[in-house]
Amino acid sequence: MSDVEHGQDGLPPDEDTVAGATGPEHEAQEAPEGEDEYLDDEDDYEDDEEEGDGTPLAPMRCGFVALVGAPNAGKSTLLNAAVGSKVSIVSPKVQTTRSRVLGIGMHDRAQILFVDLPGIFTPKKRLERAMVAAAWSGAEEADLVAVLVDASRRVDDDTNGIIQRLKDSKRQAILILNKIDLIPYERLLELAARFNETGVFTDIFMISALTGDGLKDFLDKLAARLPEGPWLFPEDQLSDMPQRLLAAEITREKLFLQLHQELPYAVAVETEAWEEFEDGSVKISQIVYVQRPNQKAIVLGKGGSKIKSIGAAARVELEEILDRRVHVMLFVKVREDWAEKPDSYSQWGLDFNA
Repeated sequence: MSDVEHGQDGLPPDEDTVAGATGPEHEAQEAPEGEDEYLDDEDDYEDDEEEGDGTPLAPMRCGFVALVGAPNAGKSTLLNAAVGSKVSIVSPKVQTTRSRVLGIGMHDRAQILFVDLPGIFTPKKRLERAMVAAAWSGAEEADLVAVLVDASRRVDDDTNGIIQRLKDSKRQAILILNKIDLIPYERLLELAARFNETGVFTDIFMISALTGDGLKDFLDKLAARLPEGPWLFPEDQLSDMPQRLLAAEITREKLFLQLHQELPYAVAVETEAWEEFEDGSVKISQIVYVQRPNQKAIVLGKGGSKIKSIGAAARVELEEILDRRVHVMLFVKVREDWAEKPDSYSQWGLDFNA
C-alpha cells in the first residue's frame, strides 16, 4: 500500500550502483578484496574451450551499441526486448528517457552493451540541452551506433538532423526501421531506399521492437561486429543502473502512464530513502517533484486516490523486478526550480552546463 504525505526538503542519499563499469571504456573492473576476479585480463578469454563435438568456441566479444533516434522512436522498447527484461521505462510521452540507460544483452558469445540515450531533438530548455548533449556524447563513445526510425510516421526534422550530424562527423551507423507491423511492406522498401541514398548507413534492418519480429537478425549482426574481448559484466547482469534510480524511474513511468494527458513533462521522482528489513522486504520512500500547486493536486487526486494508484502500480512492478516484498511511500512536493538544480542533473548523469 502506498502512503501519501507531504514531503520535507532535502536531497536523497548517495546511491550505490549495482554494477562495476559505467562507461564505454573497455577496462575490466577490479574485484573487491576477498572475491573472485571476473575476467580481469586477456588471458581469461583466450582459452581453449571447445564445443561438445570438439569444435573451438567462437571468440568472446564485447562492446557498446548506442541507440539514438528522435523522441518516441522506440529505443527503450528495443532495449528491453534485446536484453530480455525491463531496464528502461516506456511511455507514450515523448522524451521519457532522460539519462543514459545501460542494458546488458547476451547473444551467442557476445556481450552487447546497449546504451539507451535520450531522444535527439531541437532543445530549448536547460534540461533538454543536457539530454541531447548526453545522447550525442554516448553516440560518439560507442563502438557502434544504431539509429532508430519510427517507420509508421513521416521522416521529421529531428531524424534528418541526426543523419546530417552523422554525415558531418563522417560516422557510419546501422539503421533500424522500427514499428514495421504498422505499415505496408512496399512503404518500408521505399523508406529503406531513401535512407540508403544518404550514404550514412552500413546496414538496414526492419524490425518490430514490440513483437520481436526481425530482432534476431539485428542481434546476429551486432554480435559479429563487436570487437573481440572479455565481457565487462557477469553473464546474468541486466543493467548497471542503481536500484534506487531504477525504482524512481519505475514510479516516474507510472506517473506518465496514469496522467499522460493531465501531467506535463516537467515532473521528477527521487528515491529519498531505502530501508531493508530482516524479512527480506524493503521500504522505498520517494519524492515526486512538480512545479506548480495545481500539478500537485493532479498527482494527488481526489482524497489521494491517484497517488495511491500510482504507488500501487509501482509496487507491483518493483516486486517483480526485485523479487521481494516492497512498500512504496510517495510524497508529493512543489519545487518550481527543480529543473534548474545541478544536483538533479548529477543524479541523472547529465551535464548541467551543457
